[in-house]
Amino acid sequence: MVAYICRLIINAMRTDLYQGHDYYMMDELLTDEHKLVRDAARAWVKKEVSPIIEEAAEKCQFPKHLLPGLASIGAFGPYIPEEYGGAGLDHISYGIIMQELERCDSGLRSTASVQSSLVMYPIFKYGSEEQRMKYLPKLASGEWMGCFGLTEPDHGSNPGGMVTNFKDMGDHYLLNGAKMWISNAPFAQVAVVWAKNEEGRIHGLVVERGMEGFSTPTMHGKWSLRASDTGELIFDNVKVPKENLLPGRSGLGAPLSCLDSARFGIAWGAIGAALDCYDTALRYSKERIQFGKPIGAFQLQQKKLAEMITEITKAQLLTFRLGQLRNEGKATSAQISMAKRNNVDMAINIAREARQMLGGMGITNEYPLMRHSMNLESVITYEGTHDIHLLITGMDVTGFDAFK
Repeated sequence: MVAYICRLIINAMRTDLYQGHDYYMMDELLTDEHKLVRDAARAWVKKEVSPIIEEAAEKCQFPKHLLPGLASIGAFGPYIPEEYGGAGLDHISYGIIMQELERCDSGLRSTASVQSSLVMYPIFKYGSEEQRMKYLPKLASGEWMGCFGLTEPDHGSNPGGMVTNFKDMGDHYLLNGAKMWISNAPFAQVAVVWAKNEEGRIHGLVVERGMEGFSTPTMHGKWSLRASDTGELIFDNVKVPKENLLPGRSGLGAPLSCLDSARFGIAWGAIGAALDCYDTALRYSKERIQFGKPIGAFQLQQKKLAEMITEITKAQLLTFRLGQLRNEGKATSAQISMAKRNNVDMAINIAREARQMLGGMGITNEYPLMRHSMNLESVITYEGTHDIHLLITGMDVTGFDAFK
C-alpha cells in the first residue's frame, strides 16, 4: 500500500510543462482545424499520458485504458471518411496527432499509427464495402484493435521473400506461417496479414482473434518501446473465410503502400520526440547552475541547443511540405522515405545530445531523455531501416537498384 501511494504521489508531481517550439512560425501555415486537432491531442496527452508513461515503460506494459482516449482525439484513422467511423481529416492532421503522441512516447504513437496506417488504411483502400463497414467503425472507436503482419523471422528488409502462405481449400483459405515484431499483436482483435497464394502472389487477409490455429504470443526482453505491446503472429492451419481476402490489390506494392502511410506518420512523430528532448534540455539549461551561472550561458551548451532547434526546424519544413503533397496525392514513396530517415536520425541525435546536457540526471526517469533514446533505437530500424531508406533515395536519384 505504501509503495502504491508513493507511486500516486510521484505521478501527480509529473507536470508536463511542454508548450511547443515554432522557430519559423509554422503555425501560420496551419489551418484553424489543424490547430484544434493539435490542441486537443496535446491537452489529452498532458492530462492522461504524461503522468503515467514512465511507470508504464518501467513495467514494460502498454496502458490499455488509454485506448478510448486515443479514439476520442481521432488518433485511429483520422483521414478515414466519417461514413466509416473516421474523422474525415487531412493527412497533415494525421501527422500532427502522431507528433503530439510521440512527443510523449514513441510506443504510444506506434500503437495509433499501426491502427491507422497499417490496419484501417489497407481495409479502406483495398477492402470490399462489406469489409469496410464491418471493421472500420469498430477500429475507429477503439472497440477493436488491429495489427499488421508483414515482417517474418527470416524476412525483414526483404518482405518479398516471405514464406507465410495460404491455399485455396474450396470454401475457405488455409493459412500457415509466422510473423514477428508485430505491434499491438498481443491484444489485437484483427490482423491484416500478408501471405503468398499457391502461385506466389502476395495478398492481404483479415485474420480475426478466435480463429482456430491463430495465436499471438507476446515478445519479452525489450529495452525499447517498452510502453507498447509487441508480439508474434502464428498461423497453424488457420481457416480464413474467403470473404476476408482484401480484393482491391495484390502484390508486394500493396503492403508497401501501407508502409508509406505509416512512414509518413513516423516522420511527423519523430519531430515530436525531438521537440520533447529539446524542450527538456532547454529548460534544464536555464535552471541548472554551474560555475556561478546557468549552464545555458556557456558556449558549448548554446551550440548544442542551437543545432537542435535548427535540425528540428528543417525537419518541420520538410514534413509540412510532404503533408501538402500527401494531401494532393503527389507524395512519392521515395519522398516519404527521405523524411522518415532524416527525421528519425535527427531525433535520435537530439535525444543523445540532450541526455549529455543533463549529465547524470539525464539517465534517470525524472526526465524523458533515456526513454526517448531507447524508443528511437527501434523507430530508426522499423518500417525500413536507416540504411534501406538511404538506398531507396539512392535508387530514386540514380535509377539503379542497389538492393540486389
